Formats: sequence, structure tokens, C-alpha cells
Amino acid sequence: DVQLQASGGGLVQAGGSLRLSCVASGFRFGDYAIGWLRQAPGKEREGVSCISSSDGSTYYSDSVKGRFTISSDNAKNTVYLQMNNLKVEDAAVYYCARGTGATCTGRYGYWGQGTQVTVSS
Repeated sequence: DVQLQASGGGLVQAGGSLRLSCVASGFRFGDYAIGWLRQAPGKEREGVSCISSSDGSTYYSDSVKGRFTISSDNAKNTVYLQMNNLKVEDAAVYYCARGTGATCTGRYGYWGQGTQVTVSS
């Protein structure tokens, strides 16, 4: 079974940092892009970042560009999201998801459970 296990969320003050991890299993890790999305209460789900397995290219939404960094450790089947200079508006449940192919397209076929990120002012 395809599984995506997200972890690393927590409570942090504005300006602080967190690193989220997404451990994947049940499929060939190198064949699929992995993305991070988030959803805050009352808001639509938003794509935050993605990393393509085809060439390692990355995508960031404008709201996190320059503050978040996505990376992949193929040996550990894990994708990380380093989040720096967190803002109150970054608070949300963060999900990792498997793309429909090796390139980031914004479409995802499998989702993990979320991890809560809370940012205090």
C-alpha cells in the first residue's frame, strides 16, 4: 500500500523554524514527485512546494518562496520541508502527497495524514 507519513509539526513563535518530514513507502520513490500542501481552517488547500524525482527541480508558492526549502533523501525515501522565518499565516495542517508522475504538475494521487503547524505571534 502507498503510505506517506508526515511529521515534524508543532508550535513555534513567529520568526522561528520547523522541519517537516515525509516518509514514503509502498512504491518506487524515485518514480514520483512529492509535494507539500497545507490547509488552514476556513481556507482552501494550497500547494506549498514540490520536488520532481525526474530532475530534482523544485517548486514553491509565492507565499513561501525564499523561506521554505524542499529536499529529498532517496536513500531514506524521505522528503523534507525546511520552514524558516515562519509567519502567523503559515499556520495550517501540512500534508505531503505523491504526484501522478515524476514531474511536479500540481496533481496528486495519494495523500498522507497531516501534521499541524501552529505559529504564535
